[in-house]
Amino acid sequence: MQIFTCPNCGTTLYFRNTTCRCGSDVFFDPDRQSMSTQGTACANRQSIGCNWIAEDGADGDLCRSCAMTEVTPDLREAQNAELWATAEFAKRWMLANLARWGWFTPGDPGTRPVFKMLSEQTAKGEAEIIMGHADGIITINVTESSDAELAKRQENLGELYRTMLGHMRHETAHFLQLRLAEDPRFLTAFREIFGDERADYGEALETHYASPKPADATHITSYATAHPHEDWAETTAHLLHLIDLVDSAASAQLSLPEGPQPGHDAYGAIDLAPELTMAVDLALAINHVNRAMDLSDLYPFAVPDGVRDKMAFIHRWLRDPAQIQSQPKMASAG
Repeated sequence: MQIFTCPNCGTTLYFRNTTCRCGSDVFFDPDRQSMSTQGTACANRQSIGCNWIAEDGADGDLCRSCAMTEVTPDLREAQNAELWATAEFAKRWMLANLARWGWFTPGDPGTRPVFKMLSEQTAKGEAEIIMGHADGIITINVTESSDAELAKRQENLGELYRTMLGHMRHETAHFLQLRLAEDPRFLTAFREIFGDERADYGEALETHYASPKPADATHITSYATAHPHEDWAETTAHLLHLIDLVDSAASAQLSLPEGPQPGHDAYGAIDLAPELTMAVDLALAINHVNRAMDLSDLYPFAVPDGVRDKMAFIHRWLRDPAQIQSQPKMASAG
């Protein structure tokens, strides 16, 4: 993620800022990838701190990100407003990243995902919420916007990493795969590297949960071994993690001798290999620094050559969404 400046006074601004020290209200423009002091505010600015400019033609003066949310959590439960705000911030971050590659922008002719932002806590009592993607609809459990809840579930599931931004990237990856799958060339190449996605999904998950396999030379996580759909989603999410790590480091002028240099555009890179090398080197260095504060590793994963090959395949396809013109075939995935 880039670091921004106030158009009025030049003060440094960050992605979540709604005001500047000079007193100016600021708005994020996802098409220009910059902060502006002009524009119509998203209707959710006051309720959830959304700082994006309202989308032209959007119902209710919503921004591009908020317009994708079809269902919001039960706001009669007081804690849900803050949880929803945190989840929407993660969604905006993810969408701003993908916009650097042209996804869901005015130049992208394809359909957009629909989000249901639900909470386990409702005025009628507890509800069971299952995160996942089905028929173009992404369900997000905003309960996991709570750091305490995330930590508890991460420990219970034995996961190395679990965040709301990670959920957004994973579930949206399923939608991206279905958009891309409209191109027969993609499906043929996909099956060669990930396997046949037509394999029974429910049966594959049952097998995985009964006897999970560890991450290996071609799978970034244990969950990636479950089914080609999950391999794609996990690998895509990690590609997005690593590209954004390099881009954010460059914006903050944080680098190693090998890079990235200040001003480096990780999203503009054509050759993925140097980006992954920089990302892993940065992660190792920051992991070392975190340990000085007794904090968890920033990125506790190995990225073997087999996984890098899959990331390179994904990177080639994600950098050109305009090539996919038709409507997506929809399916369910977790």
